[in-house]
Amino acid sequence: MKQVTIYTDGACIGNPGPGGYAAILQYKDQEKVICGGLSDTTNNRMELSAVIEGIKALKVSCEVHIYSDSAYIVNAVNKGWIKGWQRSGWHTSDNKPVKNQDLWVELIRLMENHKVIFHWVKGHSGDLMNERCDQIATSEAHKCQTM
Repeated sequence: MKQVTIYTDGACIGNPGPGGYAAILQYKDQEKVICGGLSDTTNNRMELSAVIEGIKALKVSCEVHIYSDSAYIVNAVNKGWIKGWQRSGWHTSDNKPVKNQDLWVELIRLMENHKVIFHWVKGHSGDLMNERCDQIATSEAHKCQTM
């Protein structure tokens, strides 16, 4: 199974507001950048979009190491929040509807084809790849600001 590393980040100017996402995929000595944005979105939607679009770019089943500064995403997967949300009919522990359910459902579907391992990195702490993703995502958000 191929091992791929994906660094991700999302950015939003205001929350909600114009947003952007970035995913940098690395396989051996190859690198691919995927990015985009929306004119009216939230930071969490952009964080999720970065992960989703990164995984979507994979053409075969892989072992995927995803590095994200989003505790929301990393904890939802690593701490089993997603499974709890599914069992409760997509409601949180305080019985509120889970936000971004559409993106969580898509992420779950995409992860079925891969062995996905999530790693949390502290944002804005000097991690070079996280900083690159942040710069790209912020740039995408600014592009959407003028749309």
